[in-house]
Amino acid sequence: MYVSYKWLQEYVDLSGVSPEELAEKITKSGIEVEGVEALNKGISGVVVGHVLEREQHPNADKLNKCLVDIGAEEPVQIICGAPNVDKGQKVAVATVGAVLPGNFKIKKAKLRGEESNGMICSLQELGFESKLVAKEFAEGIYNFPQDVEVGLNAIEQLHRDDQVLELGLTPNRADCLSMLGVAYEVAAILGREVKLTVSQVETSTEKAADYIQVTVDAKEDNPLYVAKVIKNVKIGPSPLWMQARLTAAGIRPHNNVVDITNYILLEYGQPLHAFDYDRLGSKEILVRRAKDGEEIVTLDEAKRKLIADHLVITNGETPVALAGVMGGANSEVQADTTTVLLESAYFIGAPVRKASKDHGLRSEASARYEKGVDPNRVRPAAERAAQLLAEYAGGEVLEGSVEADSLTVEPAVVSVTLEKINRVLGTGLTMKDVEDIFARLQFETATDNGTIVVTVPTRRGDITIEEDLIEEVGRLYGYDNLVSTLPIGSATPGHLSPYQNRRRMVRRYLEGAGLYQAVTYSLTNEAKAAQYALENREPVRLAMPMSEDRSILRLSIIPQLLEVLKYNAARQHDSLALYETGAVFLANGSDELPEEREHLAGAVTGLWQTHPWQGEKKPVDFFVVKGILEGLFDKLGIASAVEFRQSEKDGLHPGRTAEIYLSGTSVGFVGQTHPTVEKEYDLKETYVFELSLKAILEAEVSPLHYVTIPRFPSITRDIALVVDKEKAAGELDAIIKEAGGALLKEVQVFDLYEGERMEAGKKSIAFSLKYFDPERTLTDEEVVKAHDKVLNAVKEKAGAVLRG
Repeated sequence: MYVSYKWLQEYVDLSGVSPEELAEKITKSGIEVEGVEALNKGISGVVVGHVLEREQHPNADKLNKCLVDIGAEEPVQIICGAPNVDKGQKVAVATVGAVLPGNFKIKKAKLRGEESNGMICSLQELGFESKLVAKEFAEGIYNFPQDVEVGLNAIEQLHRDDQVLELGLTPNRADCLSMLGVAYEVAAILGREVKLTVSQVETSTEKAADYIQVTVDAKEDNPLYVAKVIKNVKIGPSPLWMQARLTAAGIRPHNNVVDITNYILLEYGQPLHAFDYDRLGSKEILVRRAKDGEEIVTLDEAKRKLIADHLVITNGETPVALAGVMGGANSEVQADTTTVLLESAYFIGAPVRKASKDHGLRSEASARYEKGVDPNRVRPAAERAAQLLAEYAGGEVLEGSVEADSLTVEPAVVSVTLEKINRVLGTGLTMKDVEDIFARLQFETATDNGTIVVTVPTRRGDITIEEDLIEEVGRLYGYDNLVSTLPIGSATPGHLSPYQNRRRMVRRYLEGAGLYQAVTYSLTNEAKAAQYALENREPVRLAMPMSEDRSILRLSIIPQLLEVLKYNAARQHDSLALYETGAVFLANGSDELPEEREHLAGAVTGLWQTHPWQGEKKPVDFFVVKGILEGLFDKLGIASAVEFRQSEKDGLHPGRTAEIYLSGTSVGFVGQTHPTVEKEYDLKETYVFELSLKAILEAEVSPLHYVTIPRFPSITRDIALVVDKEKAAGELDAIIKEAGGALLKEVQVFDLYEGERMEAGKKSIAFSLKYFDPERTLTDEEVVKAHDKVLNAVKEKAGAVLRG
């Protein structure tokens, strides 16, 4: 809801309260003000000018040379390109030195050889949104009425010297979808009175009942329908002040009749509709549910098919409006309209919302009906609109209104005790304090032995229970005035469990290693459900899936990560590293809920490192991903208990896959996706891993043990072992470490050779062994003794021989 500060001043005395201060007070009382916009911000030096002469620019077909009186000693020449500029018009002129929105400064200029001393402005150039400019001025400059005095401030004449507050209303505060509702709210906040407009209009001797008859078949949907007739209407523009208030609220001006109905919508919160009486086609209004398949052409020239859930206004036979949403084109007020049938009705929200949603027509009227309008404003709104039509459209209001009334309106009566108010709010208010707050809200009250009984006005349909009354007291007393207290009783401070702490450690490590966290669907399809699963069980199928692609709970995270890689690769992001910690679901039979297990999975593809300056590019390979996992295991303190064993798995490359064991138990795998999978997903070489997160996070970890930096030198021995091609380096590594004893501190593989000089079926693996003792310098004899044990062990247990 957009609220004009100047318009609001007509209802409430705002002296001493700036728009910004008012916005702060409204926000603190419970309705958020999302912003305050000055409509004339950044504009200066714009005056009303009178075009005395206009002639074609001698050197340009699309430019006009105008002589304009701007209230100065002499008229000025201005070159203007607007197609609608002409002699005799009153226009907005940005004089030399003026500033327009966007800090656009006006200077003297020469256009095709002719001097220009200013600029004749369109409304868009003065800060109006294009969608709010009346159609006749949308493609050119704006023309003031002829009675506007030359030389006056054009911005003030356009009533743009105003500020607009944007209220972010919650659905329950439909009362503030009107200027009167906001006025009641602001008056309560400031403790001031509300000044209401009294509608008085002279009527003719003719009676409205002689022109129209109203019948409502759908009484539950439309308990009150009021019709008034106004004759001899002259269609024209509405007054500038009214147009300004409409545009400030985000509504485009059309003509005086339509603008008046929109003005009442904003003022009273009561939607109105004006029919061209002569185009109505009968002397009857019948409100009913639509017939299935019935059609109506609405004001936007769209043909709409109706169903029985829609409420329509008809001329007895043909629909002329979609009730509460939009009128029909067959009864639209046009330039030749002389007699207006004015509708003011109380429609129930449900059918209005149904029609609005079905046809994609969300209007200012439907929004108010959906949230609920004040039934006691239906008649006053019609009277106020009739008064304005008489005043600004020259209309002759016929005596009386024609009504179909089955509405019973009883204001809500809600009671609450003073004890409960103070207990809930933590205050020490007296009954007099509470009565004063309700008096500011203009609620009638009565007290009885510590209980206050409140009669709630019908404009506040959101107040129905005692908690609503307590909220009203609290927000008007001031949330800032509520005492801050600590809860009484014992409390346990929150903290992360060991599992949660270690899971957070995993995420931080992987992100530090360069992987992005992904969050993917837990639902997949039958083809992908069992791919890469650590444990194969029957997949769990949803009873009512929304689609086949999301019908089965996943057994592995990797298929979803591959989908993410495919999505990014299709958008030229082909080097990506992802991880996810999430649940997989294992079936426990048809009668039990599935078991949820948390897994850690990752997928890496493309370049792992790129240094364009050095011309170096390093694509990801098996050992990059294996190294990431080894660093993770080291971070978790379980590296010594982890073993990688070569294996084969469906969907993975048979020669680049390893199963991961923790203390002899398989906890996951790492490997390259099979080339056929990479082709299916259109990926480069891609490496994936998946681990049971529960297994690695709940593994027993040895106490942290610190070792002093050695003060004595170490001795390194390199050996190249010739073994069978099937022999794994990890197996040799384990044998070497076991045989090396306490003096052997480090073992590293640094070379693999399988060239033509190696006999068939054999390979050479080179290891670097480091020996040292932190307490003394080792002798050659001690190192040779330990090293011989290693050589004997690899020979006996692995059949390895030293390469000559």
